Amino acid sequence: MTLKEKYIRYVSTIRRYSDRTATIYSDVLDEFIGHCCEGDDDDAVVNALSVNSVRNYEVWLMDDKKLSPRTVNQHLSVLSGFSRWLIKEGMLKANPVSLIKRPKDSKRLPVVYRQDAMEAYFEATAADASKENVDLILGNDEKSVEIWKRRRDRLVIRILYDTGIRRSELIGLNRNSVDFGRKVVHVLGKGNKMREIPVHSSLCEEILLYLHSTAKMTGCEVGASDPLVCTEKGDRLYPMAVQRIVSAELGKVNITGRKSPHVLRHTLATELLDDGSDLNSIKELLGHSSLAATQVYTHNSIEKLKNTYINAHPRAKKEV
Repeated sequence: MTLKEKYIRYVSTIRRYSDRTATIYSDVLDEFIGHCCEGDDDDAVVNALSVNSVRNYEVWLMDDKKLSPRTVNQHLSVLSGFSRWLIKEGMLKANPVSLIKRPKDSKRLPVVYRQDAMEAYFEATAADASKENVDLILGNDEKSVEIWKRRRDRLVIRILYDTGIRRSELIGLNRNSVDFGRKVVHVLGKGNKMREIPVHSSLCEEILLYLHSTAKMTGCEVGASDPLVCTEKGDRLYPMAVQRIVSAELGKVNITGRKSPHVLRHTLATELLDDGSDLNSIKELLGHSSLAATQVYTHNSIEKLKNTYINAHPRAKKEV
């Protein structure tokens, strides 16, 4: 097993990074090794991790490949993590990436959906989540499956929007992740960290109705360790399936722009901040490791405050 393969196994099993993240790390290291190493053996990889080689690699990414500063910084972060692991293993003396000046990345405000657009979506799909709708599911016939899918797809949006969890965290939810008595969801996040997220009574009821409809369709109860949201065959959802659900569901109403689970996460965080929630509480809810990751949402609130000021302040209106 090569050093690269050992490192990818380390981030997957010890650091508990997602499969997608591990794939990104592997691709970055393959590109670095292919560009900077004179061979593919372990000694060549370690020798290539010098300040000059990493700096030349950075320039190549920016000038030849025309990658954005954000993507270049991602490459450098992967190399920095790899270097730190090699130092820990006693194979490298210093981290060359720490001496590299990274390209400046312009801060992009998180994209969010309008609150009235989200309310319009839930109003338009309310019938799919109703008690009466459960009676229409008679088994696993084509019509019943279609009715069940509409209920499940709405629930996917509801959970993402109400809790702000990541796509991977949604996929990882099991039936016993929801404590209906305490009205909380247990979420296993990045770094294998568990957190509790409070949920509304109405969401608990919607989940229970979904579980009941699932049992009617499949003919058996959902087990405690079974996936909470699943395919019609009972399998755990996969990332692209969640993306397709979000795109299709939000396309039912007047929601333009990028449709993704992460925008729903941004939307919740921004709404909570606008309503007066403190940053530390939002940080815990989202499962951020540092407050810096949460502070990006303050920019949206400041922009909203500026617009309110310009539209409402008598002197500001005169200057527009």
